[in-house]
Amino acid sequence: MTATTTAANPDAPATAPRYEISVGGMTCAACAARVERRLNKLDGVSASVNYATERAQVSCGPDVDPRLLVEQVQRAGYQARRVDDVAGADGDDDSEQARRVTDLRRRLAVAAVLAVPLCDLSLALSLFPELRFPGWQWVCLVLAAPVVGWCALPFHRVALAGARHGRSSMDTLVSGGVLASSAWSLWVMVAGGTPAPGLGQGLSVVNGGGHALYLEVAAGVTTFVLAGRYFEARAKRSAGAAMRALLTLGAKDVEVVRADGTRRVPVTELLVGDVFLARPGEKIATDAVVVEGRSALDVSTLTGEPVPREVGVGDQAVGGAVNVGGWLRLRATRVGADTQLARMARLVRDAQQGKAAAQRLADRVAAVFVPAVLALAALTAAGWLLAGQPAGLALTATVAVLVVACPCALGLATPTAVLVGTGRGASLGVFIKGPAALEATRAVDTVVLDKTGTLTEGRMRLVDVRPASGQASAELLAMAGAVEAASEHPIAAAITAEAGAVPAVTEFEALPGLGARGLVDGRAVVVGREPLLAELGMAVPDELRAGRGELERAGATVVLVGWDGHARGLLAVADTVRTTSAAAVAALRGLGLHPMLVTGDNAGTAAAVAAEVGIDDVVAETLPADKVDVVRRLQRDGHRVAVVGDGVNDAAALAAADLGMAIGAGTDAAIEAADIVLAREDLLVVPDAVELARRTHRTIRGNLWWAFGYNVAALPLAMTGLLSPLVAGAAMSLSSVFVVSHSLRLRAFRPNR
Repeated sequence: MTATTTAANPDAPATAPRYEISVGGMTCAACAARVERRLNKLDGVSASVNYATERAQVSCGPDVDPRLLVEQVQRAGYQARRVDDVAGADGDDDSEQARRVTDLRRRLAVAAVLAVPLCDLSLALSLFPELRFPGWQWVCLVLAAPVVGWCALPFHRVALAGARHGRSSMDTLVSGGVLASSAWSLWVMVAGGTPAPGLGQGLSVVNGGGHALYLEVAAGVTTFVLAGRYFEARAKRSAGAAMRALLTLGAKDVEVVRADGTRRVPVTELLVGDVFLARPGEKIATDAVVVEGRSALDVSTLTGEPVPREVGVGDQAVGGAVNVGGWLRLRATRVGADTQLARMARLVRDAQQGKAAAQRLADRVAAVFVPAVLALAALTAAGWLLAGQPAGLALTATVAVLVVACPCALGLATPTAVLVGTGRGASLGVFIKGPAALEATRAVDTVVLDKTGTLTEGRMRLVDVRPASGQASAELLAMAGAVEAASEHPIAAAITAEAGAVPAVTEFEALPGLGARGLVDGRAVVVGREPLLAELGMAVPDELRAGRGELERAGATVVLVGWDGHARGLLAVADTVRTTSAAAVAALRGLGLHPMLVTGDNAGTAAAVAAEVGIDDVVAETLPADKVDVVRRLQRDGHRVAVVGDGVNDAAALAAADLGMAIGAGTDAAIEAADIVLAREDLLVVPDAVELARRTHRTIRGNLWWAFGYNVAALPLAMTGLLSPLVAGAAMSLSSVFVVSHSLRLRAFRPNR
């Protein structure tokens, strides 16, 4: 069962089982609100339903049978199925969306072919009564009947199903308006009198008459609503294209090296540790390390990097990347749901299911919207009749009220923008975890940057080994390498790479921000900063202190190595500042953000790096707790803080920040704590992420303003007869199309550097 985002109830236990359910048959935000309420009525269940993605995220107690969740949705009158596989589910959903678009296009074509001549005929007969011929009304009926019957059948079917379950939706309003117009017209034709075309002369209904036929209204409203649904369905399918593209990036099969030779197997059979081949032009089957060969990998579809990445023996390769160079032999390090591609897909999926605070308000409005419109329609009919107006005019105004209201726009305002924004972000290497991250970017004014692996490449190399007097360099490096071999820190990797074959380490312990220690050949070896050695009672000779100062002034990072109560020497590693770091810092300033460098490294190295990239505000030699204190201090001073980091040292600060950004190649702890994950190692992705998040949030606000404003303005106009039903139907359809189209503009987002 697919694990997803937190559901609606924030008090639900963190360890509660979480399920994802695909909900079919929803036609507006009121439907989503109804399903959500129905699920939340179950004991121990907290659910969040997204109308745009047609998914329900459910958190429940361990004693709740997930089959009960599906049954609860089905009892509400909707289709439901459990989603067990993200990729497969998205493929099924895409097929269903394609079928829906095809069906709507077919019905829209028939409706348009019949409604256009019907409306033209009605208009001509309204303007020129002398053109009316015997039986003209029956010609109108012949043209209108297929539209009202077959073309509008989806609306009638959903409205009838809703009535059986005691619920109403957008389709209730449309079906009610179409059937009321048709029934009135039939009554006038059968009851006698002198029927007249009901199209009128203008945009209002006040030109109608007591014996007007409204067949063209029924056909026109059906056509307009079908057109709106068709373009909305196409736009929603297009909005999810980025997510589907991300899920299809993975390879389908792979050439695995076995003891009896090589053979191609489905990628699902690949295991961690398996050796496989990647020939030029093939996709890398899964996350792996190169064990033989050299090539360039095109990772543009995964991270947005335009330039292929060179890899050789010992380098990491990301599953889904395309091998554009030479032949590679690789060993799988992660498979299935643990790969970076699968994790990024889950981030996008979870983000698209989340709800912003503003959307929750819209959902509450949508939940009572349709009943309120039905009540307004009844009041409209009563008001016109009490005012002494003909029943035909009262009916026309009532129909206008029914078809002009649009809860769909409310339901689509946030999720479509999030859907497109997160999809566009994925193509740029920016993975936004949810609407909360979008909201946080609005007020962020300070960006705290880590140094190693963030401003710098994080690929350190050992530049100097200085043993204390009487200590052999080889033994010093071997002891340090043994301890660091168990660490994932970039400094440790540089030392281990130079140390070569090292003894085994036991009782290893990482000390975030200070160093590491372990037992090597029966000796307790410590590798780290001077305060750590001092805390353990290890004396540091003056010669090592002097050497440390000299190397740090040159921009190197220095660690001390000690055992048996004494510091035995020091190791200096150097990192290279990313070529884009200075431009990224300038871009952050251009967005109105104040950059800071907060690092656990020494003050000399931190100052040298800060000067190179253009940062004035530096805090060095900080422990993880100190980084959190810096963030808290800035927040107490009234700042909204974003933190960018990649290591275990940064996880606490990322969690404490108003907005946490983790470099995607960083540690799992950092990625888990962050609000935004940056898949590219190019630091320019940070201002890109901020700009995209802000643009997406502005789109959401614009959509909501339109959705609320449209309904507030349109309903009074319809009630007072200032909108004809045809104009009302067109306006309703265009309101949803506008919201989705406005969101789709995010697909063209380009960073403004």
